[in-house]
Formats: sequence, structure tokens, C-alpha cells
Amino acid sequence: MTDRQEVARHDVGGLRQFAISACTAAGLDPEKARAVAEVLLEGDLMGHDTHGLALLTPYLDALASGDMRAVGEPELVAATPVAETWDGRKLPGPWLVRRAIDKAQELAADFGMGAISIRRCHHIGALAAYGPPVAAAGRMLILTCSDPATGSVAPWGGTKRVYTPNPLAAAWPTPAGPVLIDVSMSNTTNGMTARKRAEGKQFDHPWLLDGHGNPTTDPNAFWAEPAGTLLPLGGIEAGHKGFALGLLVEALTSALAGHGRADNPTGWGASVLVMVLDPARFGGTDAFMRETGWMADAVHSNPPRPGQAAPRLPGERAMQRRAEAMEKGVALHPGIPPALAKLAQRFELEAPEPL
Repeated sequence: MTDRQEVARHDVGGLRQFAISACTAAGLDPEKARAVAEVLLEGDLMGHDTHGLALLTPYLDALASGDMRAVGEPELVAATPVAETWDGRKLPGPWLVRRAIDKAQELAADFGMGAISIRRCHHIGALAAYGPPVAAAGRMLILTCSDPATGSVAPWGGTKRVYTPNPLAAAWPTPAGPVLIDVSMSNTTNGMTARKRAEGKQFDHPWLLDGHGNPTTDPNAFWAEPAGTLLPLGGIEAGHKGFALGLLVEALTSALAGHGRADNPTGWGASVLVMVLDPARFGGTDAFMRETGWMADAVHSNPPRPGQAAPRLPGERAMQRRAEAMEKGVALHPGIPPALAKLAQRFELEAPEPL
């Protein structure tokens, strides 16, 4: 989001409690409500505001329609000493992923790694939100997902939607703080394309193809007839690389989980892979931190390009934003407070007010 300084700030604790209350009023038990509220709020704190509290209304609408399930536990489909597959049964994604990370950390403590594959998970929010606690524990997280019921990206050279932006996230510790990666395998996301359209804005670069395969900056092309597509990461010049990575995510998520596009699923959801690695069980924690520390120093000491800021590690700006928000309040995207006010009216809650 741009011009954050001009946006009114909201108390983080107040937003958290409001989101928990709304989720509870919509039918989630306290544990699930807290997980959904906290993960969505983390998206805003870290700057991923298309995947923060902007998703709270769609999540609660999904609960009301039955597309998201409020009650129950995931089903264990398969298990080995280091890997499990769960059927998420369309339960709330943030709650499922947090539980999967806890289980993967437990396995990694014993065996050096743990992996949880989840089929039929609901949407999981901003992937970056899950990384900091794992890195703080001295471990490495790899997290990726796709939505097998949705297509928005065409294969390289094609014009018809096949798969979703397919983000890949990772987190690991360095002596200078965590590295946090959250990268979609398309140049933009469905959420940002919808926001640009709603605001009547164009993209700064041709990140989409229209329905005839021509590059465009117009988000309306995505909903035109014939429908447009999101370009793979790398765009017109190097999109073959993003396309290859998008296929990798499909294999790591739906294919490993054993349920995906071939099953013609419907509704809003995700196939997910959670993997935790414990450096202590590989080359050792000290050696890991020595190497990641060397790389962090090499990044920070690298001479910047003319007129550019000094290089930084992925995630540093997100953590700075988070710290600032915790101290001064979070600057929400202008479209979010009105949506929260409607939820307050819907569930007879007090709407969060700016500081």
C-alpha cells in the first residue's frame, strides 16, 4: 500500500480483539477464531494488506455459506515418522496451517525435518505471517499452496487459465534477524488485480494478458470475454521461469496431497505443503548461523546501485513495518475500515476506531 503515512492508524490489540469477536460471532470456537484473526492481522502488520483483514469478510461469508467449515478436526490420511497427509475438510486455513507447523516442528526436533501435506484446506491468508515464530525457534520453514478449484495463470506461451499464483514462502534465522520470503509464481495476484479494478487503476507494468494473449496493464482484462490471465513470474521476457516454478508448486501441493485439479473441486480452498527443517540435525546450528550470517553481512555491505537504497534481506522491511505498527498502530488500507464497520453492524459489535 502506498502513502501509509496519510492513513489513520488503528490499535493492534483492538483490531485483534474485534477480529476474534467477529469470528466467534460467526461460529468459530475460540482457538480457531484466534488463529484466523491473528494470521489475517499479521498480513496487515507486515504489509501484505490484500491478504490481511481485507479477507475477514470473505472468510466469514464462506462460513455462512458452508464453504468453510466451523467445526471438526482434520482427518489423518497417511503418516510416516517424518511426514503426514491431512484432509483439512475445508476447516479454517490459518488454524490448520498453524497446527501443521506445530506438528512439523515436533517431527523436526526428532528427525531433522517434518512435512505435513494438507488437501481440502480453506484459504490460508498471507504465507509470510507464519514464518517469524519458526525462525525465532532456530528452524527453517518452507510453506507453499495452490487453489485447485481456481485458475488464473496461463502456462508459458498459452492464453487459458490453468493454475493459481501459487505462492512459495520460506523463513530462516540469521544473526541479523529472520529472512522471510513470500513470492507468488505470477507477476501479481488475484487479490491485487481485483483491488486495482475496484479502484479504477492500471498496473504500472503489463502483468496480465488479455483474452487474445496480448500484454496489458488493464486489470479489467482479467474479467473480460474472452477472459484474460495473470502472467507467470518473469512476465513476457522471462515468464518461462515462473511457469516452471508454478508447476513445481502444483506438484508439491495438490499432487503430494493426492487431491487437486483432476478431482474437479469447487469452492474456495487450498492444497498446502508445510515443511520444517532443524539445522541442529543437519550441519549444526552454529554452522548454519555462521553461513546465514555471512550472507546477511554480504547483502548489507553490498554497494547500492546509483540512486537506490542499500540492499536488504527479504523480510526486513516487513519486520520494520510490523514493529512500527506495534508501537504506533497499524495503517490499514482505506478499503478495510468500512468493511470492518459493516461486520460490526452485522454481528452487533463495536467497530474499531482509529487512534
